[in-house]
Amino acid sequence: MSAIDKFHHVVKSALQKDGWRITHDPLLIRIENIADMYIDLGAEKVIAAEREGQKIAVEVKSFIGTSTISEFHTAVGQFINLGLTH
Repeated sequence: MSAIDKFHHVVKSALQKDGWRITHDPLLIRIENIADMYIDLGAEKVIAAEREGQKIAVEVKSFIGTSTISEFHTAVGQFINLGLTH
């Protein structure tokens, strides 16, 4: 069973129950002339009183593979790469 099968829908459901509207599943982030990256979910929660939107991107990680440290390094690398795009 892949991580998306195991946790993706649980996280998505929890976000929706908390009032977040899922806007992208998955969210594509394009780094021009370098690469495309996907974040598991893009969501938006509207604050009705102010009419301003808060936006989040959620990456779901399970660390259930054969090498936890390898999966950890992959997750940290993805986080660093995302930080470099903004």
